[in-house]
Amino acid sequence: MRKQTNKLFSAIAFTIASATVSIPGLLLATEAVAQEQKASEKKTRRVPTLRGKVYEQLARAQAAADESGDVEEALAILGEVEEKSYSMNAYEKAMMYNFYGFIYYNDEDYDKALESFAKVVEQQPIPEKFEMTTLFSLAQLNLMQGNFDETIKYLERWESLNTGPIPPKNKVIKAQAYYQSQQYELAADWISQAIADHEAEGMLPDEGWLILQRAVFYELKQPKKVKDVLVKMVKLFDEPKYWIQLAGMYGELGEERKQLAMMETAYQRGFIESSADIFNLAQLYYYHRAPYKGAKLMEQAMNEGVLEKNLRNLKFLGQSWSLAKEQDKAIPVMMQAANLADDGELDAQLAQILLNEERWDDAIAAVDRALEKGDLRNPGLVYLVKGMALFNKKQYALALNQLAEAEKHQKSRAMAQQWKQFVQGEKRQAEAMAAELGAS
Repeated sequence: MRKQTNKLFSAIAFTIASATVSIPGLLLATEAVAQEQKASEKKTRRVPTLRGKVYEQLARAQAAADESGDVEEALAILGEVEEKSYSMNAYEKAMMYNFYGFIYYNDEDYDKALESFAKVVEQQPIPEKFEMTTLFSLAQLNLMQGNFDETIKYLERWESLNTGPIPPKNKVIKAQAYYQSQQYELAADWISQAIADHEAEGMLPDEGWLILQRAVFYELKQPKKVKDVLVKMVKLFDEPKYWIQLAGMYGELGEERKQLAMMETAYQRGFIESSADIFNLAQLYYYHRAPYKGAKLMEQAMNEGVLEKNLRNLKFLGQSWSLAKEQDKAIPVMMQAANLADDGELDAQLAQILLNEERWDDAIAAVDRALEKGDLRNPGLVYLVKGMALFNKKQYALALNQLAEAEKHQKSRAMAQQWKQFVQGEKRQAEAMAAELGAS
C-alpha cells in the first residue's frame, strides 16, 4: 500500500479542461471568399463558380449578423437564399450552409452550427481547401460537444484529402477525442506524435498538450512516463502544482529521496502553502529521520492557522517531537491530542513518554485515563507502565498488583514476570531493612 505521502499525485485530479474551439473554416469576409475562388481554380478538382448575386445575398446576411447583431434578420436573409437553392450549384449551397453555420455558432447554437457545417461538406464538388477547413472545424466543434467518434471521423476525412504531413494540432485533437472516449493507448500514440513533431520543428509543446499526455499515461498506469512528462513541465513552466505532482510521482516510484528533495525545494521557493502539502512534507521529514524539521514546519503552520489543531495533526506533531527527542515539546502536544481522542491509545503512548521522563505521577494518571477510555491495542502494556511507575514511587504492593494484571496479557506477560521478580526482591529487601531499623 502506498504511503500517505504518496497520495499527492493520485489526489490530484487529472482532468482535461473543455476545449476552447476556434473555427478557422468559417469564410466570412469578401477577401476570404475571393481567395477561396482563386484557390479553387488552381485545384485539379473542377468546381462551379460562386456567382456574384448569390454572394451579395450571403454578404448581406453576414453584415446583418456582424454589424447589427440581428440574428433573426440574418437567418431570414439566408432563408430567402435557400428558397432558391434549386437553382444554385454545389459551391453556392456550400457557402450558404457555411454562413448558416457561422451565424449559429456566434449565437452559441452549436447543434445547429454542426448541422449546417456538416451540410457544407455534403455538397460536391467544392474547393478542396474549403472542404478541408470545414472538416477541421467540424472536428473541433464535435470535440467541444462531446461527439468523439464524429471528431475522429472528420479528422480522418481531412487526412484523406491532405497531401503533406499531418499537423501536430490535428493529432492533438484526435488524441483528445480518444482520451475522452477512454481509448488511452490510441490517445497516447497521437499526443506523443504531436509533441515529438512539434519539438522536431524547434517549438515548445503547448502546456495543454503535456497536461493531456500526463493524463493519458496516468490512466495507462505508467508512472515512469507520467514522471518524465512532469519533469518536462517543471522545466518549461515552473508551476508550483507541477513541483508537488512530480514529488508525488517520485514517491509512487519508490524514489523517496528525490520526493523529499522536490518537496523541500518547493517549500523553500514558497510553493507549499496548503495544509495538505504541509502535512505531506512533515510526513516525509518523519519517514526520512528528520522529525525535528517536520515538527517545526507543523508548529509554524498551526501557529499561523494554516494547519488545524485537530486530533490527526496534534498526534503527528507530538510523535514528531518525541522522535526528535524533544519530549518537553512532545508531552503538552500529546496531552492536547489525547484529550480529543475517544479511545485511550494516545494516553497509553503518553504514559510511556512520561515514564521515560521519570514523571511517575503523571504517567500513572495517563494510564488511568487510557484504561477508562479503553479500546487499547495492548492493554497489558499500560498495566506494566503503571506498575513500573508505582515501583519507582516505592509502592511495591500496588506495583505488584499492576504487574499481575499485565501478566494476564500475552504481549506483556514475559516482561511483567521479569519485573514481578525484581519488584518482589526489592520489596523483600525494603521490608528487611525496615525490620532491622525497627529492631534497633
